[in-house]
Amino acid sequence: MAITITVPYGNGSCSCSVSDKRSVSILRPAHLADAQSASEEDIIRAALDTPFDSPRLSELARGKKKIVVLTSDHTRPVPSHLTLPPLLEALRSASPEAQITILIATGCHRGSTPDEIVRKFGAAFAARERIINHDPHDAAGLVSLGRLPSGGELVINRLAAEADLLVADGFIEPHQFAGFSGGRKSVLPGIASLKTVLASHNAEFTVHPKARPGILEGNPFHIDMLFAARRAKLAFILNVVLSPAKRVSAAFAGDTDSAHRAGCDFVLRHCGVERVCAPVVITSNGGYPLDQNIYQATKSIMVADRLCESGGVIIAVNECRDGHGSEAFYRTFKEAASLSALLQAIEKRGREETLPDQWVIQLTASILRKRRIIFVSAAPAPMISAFGMVPAPSLAAAVRMSEDFIDLPDAPITVLPDAVSLLVR
Repeated sequence: MAITITVPYGNGSCSCSVSDKRSVSILRPAHLADAQSASEEDIIRAALDTPFDSPRLSELARGKKKIVVLTSDHTRPVPSHLTLPPLLEALRSASPEAQITILIATGCHRGSTPDEIVRKFGAAFAARERIINHDPHDAAGLVSLGRLPSGGELVINRLAAEADLLVADGFIEPHQFAGFSGGRKSVLPGIASLKTVLASHNAEFTVHPKARPGILEGNPFHIDMLFAARRAKLAFILNVVLSPAKRVSAAFAGDTDSAHRAGCDFVLRHCGVERVCAPVVITSNGGYPLDQNIYQATKSIMVADRLCESGGVIIAVNECRDGHGSEAFYRTFKEAASLSALLQAIEKRGREETLPDQWVIQLTASILRKRRIIFVSAAPAPMISAFGMVPAPSLAAAVRMSEDFIDLPDAPITVLPDAVSLLVR
């Protein structure tokens, strides 16, 4: 008999069979079931009706003229087609004449294309609403709000800063160095300038012992992000927690910090898995949209690194239909003399000298320096090789390659079908 291993890949999946002599451990947050008594819409509306430490959104909106709603871009699985309609309904019920702008919190990603906007929000919504991409490079569209606790200047989108009411939707999952996604991240990095993002995402913070998945207290990234959200006057959030099938399992609305912490507590209780280490770890971002590029794929690699034994191999399975996802990220690895030289140069830089994508470069290079990464994707093989990773044409081929690398044919395997949703205990 054989054991079949299946992991998400783009809008589908990748599979391979291994001998039943092998120990195969599949780690997933099984509690986030897709079969629920309440519909996704009901879960969201219930959250809006019972906000944490805040009046209802309709009360906050009363009398407001310029309202900005922050939402995630095309690289995030936030079900905005479900979250935004009731959110906008609540706003318009109190202020029907208000001008409402949907501001896509791109951070330092490229802006969403018209086709991506339609796919994310729906054609009718995209045609009806005023939707704008945040641009972290547009000096005229940015404004300074002072200094972050870390010392960097806080510069954010002018539309958001000048709004009468600023609200946001989003989703909460473990984050590789911010503790959790969601909440305050809609402002920093969501609508911050490139300069602000770089100063906050510095080399010192990236390796800080509190800058880890599941940790908020004492986390320097969280401290900067929450400060930025408060200074920007982010008044109300609607954040969801998603199942492995990307269905809404829970929703949290209200005060930026209180609602976010309630969602983080839910994830802490329900997304934790016991550590099962192995010499071979197969990992994935959970398919589209989080596996669109190599930059995003590094998130599942960082989770896998915590479970991969010394001398072991990580097999990353991510479609990467959008290629590398960041020119600076790609060129840094392609042109580096060595991983050690690359890391040494990063460690010498001060907070104000941080370069684009330095944080993900630093963490990825640290992993590559100690273990092999085999990469299954649709990205060109030379592109994968430029990162120091080994391209493989299929999951089956990657497993065979891993056996050759560690010289252990029946080595145990740990599988992370949706690594970014896991908190490893």
